[in-house]
Amino acid sequence: MAIHITGLDDADRILTDNPFALLAGMMLDQQYPMEHAFRGPAKVSERLGGFDPRTIAAADPEEFAAVCSTTPAIHRFPGSMAARLQDLARVVVEEYDGDTSRLWTEAADGKDLLKRVKALPGFGAQKAKIFVALLAKQLGVRKQGWEELVGDYALDGYRSVADVVDPSSLQKVRDFKKEKKAAAKAQASS
Repeated sequence: MAIHITGLDDADRILTDNPFALLAGMMLDQQYPMEHAFRGPAKVSERLGGFDPRTIAAADPEEFAAVCSTTPAIHRFPGSMAARLQDLARVVVEEYDGDTSRLWTEAADGKDLLKRVKALPGFGAQKAKIFVALLAKQLGVRKQGWEELVGDYALDGYRSVADVVDPSSLQKVRDFKKEKKAAAKAQASS
């Protein structure tokens, strides 16, 4: 199944073909437009000639930060995200022998998968739920109990990047997030 989050064929292709790129894109998806965050792995791949967790983990931190900061940068905070990306790569190398897909293929069930994702650098509880939903909805990785664990992210609709499959669904997710922010702001002021 092909991933279509970024709106760019080359960037979407690396997300589809490289599990580490998909994981890294999700990690980068914070305080930055989601399609741009998920383009980060393609930018790094173009500059390094690939997107391998071993290469990224072993890179000199200053040199890697420079790669990530080159315009167009991988994030609005390229230095801190370069460090976090290297941390993520190290975990994938040390825990999964560089094979990111083992994160989900070896998970016993949904609870185990969610626990594994939450243990990663840059993944809090909500982001971990969204990533588990993305794996289920877009890659067919449906570990037992995943729906209950991710809550509303398992539902049909347009709540998160897990539901983005084209420009139209991206806009619907944006609209949903905007409505939720407005509702929360209204509730806070009343």
